[in-house]
Amino acid sequence: MSILAAVMLPHPPLIVPEIGRGEERKIQDTINAYEEAAERIGALKPQTIVLLSPHQTMYADYFHISPGDRAVGDFGQFGAAKVQVEAVYDTEFVEELCQLAGWEGLAAGTAGEREPQLDHGTMVPLYFVRAQLSGYRLVRIGLSGLPLAAHYRLGQLIQEASRKLGRRTVVIGSGDLSHRLKEDGPYGYRPEGSQYDQRIMDVMGNADFGKLLDFSESFCEKAGECGHRSFTILAGTLDGQNVAAERLSYEGPFGVGYGVCWFTPKEPNSGRKFGEQYEQRQQQWFRQLRGCIGTIAAVQDSIAEEIIENAISASQRDPRFEPIVEDELERLVISVDVLGEPERITSAAELDVKRYGVIVTKGHRRGLLLPNLDGVDTVEEQVAIARSKAGIGEEEDVELERFEVVRHSVTG
Repeated sequence: MSILAAVMLPHPPLIVPEIGRGEERKIQDTINAYEEAAERIGALKPQTIVLLSPHQTMYADYFHISPGDRAVGDFGQFGAAKVQVEAVYDTEFVEELCQLAGWEGLAAGTAGEREPQLDHGTMVPLYFVRAQLSGYRLVRIGLSGLPLAAHYRLGQLIQEASRKLGRRTVVIGSGDLSHRLKEDGPYGYRPEGSQYDQRIMDVMGNADFGKLLDFSESFCEKAGECGHRSFTILAGTLDGQNVAAERLSYEGPFGVGYGVCWFTPKEPNSGRKFGEQYEQRQQQWFRQLRGCIGTIAAVQDSIAEEIIENAISASQRDPRFEPIVEDELERLVISVDVLGEPERITSAAELDVKRYGVIVTKGHRRGLLLPNLDGVDTVEEQVAIARSKAGIGEEEDVELERFEVVRHSVTG
């Protein structure tokens, strides 16, 4: 077996009655959806639950998977120390997942345990599940500061581990949505908060998982989201399959968004290999590129010095690539684009993807893309890539400039 189902769940401790003491009724739709999801999990009788929590041990460059045989936690920090949740870990699944990650070169494993007790991002879902299911084993995984594509890839490896072991597996993506929906909320109000919640519920409610990888880091940060990486790993566990998605509830009365969505995998569909598609888009953009660094305006005293300095930077200092070595020189095509003076424009309608390059600006963030690039066929693609390079979300207003170039190239 592979993945039986997956569910996106928030984790407000308030919905635990011993903590809420009646206040939980203000998010009754969330509780109803939670109980329905727990009942569905119970009916499936999974052997393993893989739970992805933002409040598990987290590292910038590494996915932490809880080690050991079992763990316990309580809600003492929320005034209900007597309410405990215990979990028995699926050590065989953890071992298989760590091995797959090692072969893949993905930084994930059981080292670095800092907080062995269960976190509330784990306990709140399991509190409800335990009323419907017993005898399952848990795989508890934290998030990381790695790119979203790495989170999606981890989800694919979870799917593979489940298939290899023949496990009946349910995946829980634990995470709240924006924490910035109201001025009196935990982090105040930002317009990106409601924008994020609307986008994520649309994406998850339609199982349009490829779009998860297109949320910019800056937009997610401004929205104060909690679960985006959990949801991205969850999406990866359903890679390559048709998915029936059901939006069970959405609420945000306390300034925090709570969304519940249920996912049932169906037949294979190669058109839904979103991780592979994302990598292909990246490779198309960067294919065979060995370095690309330049300046928008003059820095040196002459154009010759400008070209020399940029050539050194592109060949030796581009952080995306290893430095160029002498043996490569005869195989390289060296291209120098001399940019014309940027011209302010009022809309993308004034662009021509073959003739003009584009500069997008939002505050101190600035992204540039040259014209007439292979694989960039529309103005929409051109602007989207420039936004991505600058970390500017698609929903953010930007200033636009266009420029022409004189291109010179020579084969090594």
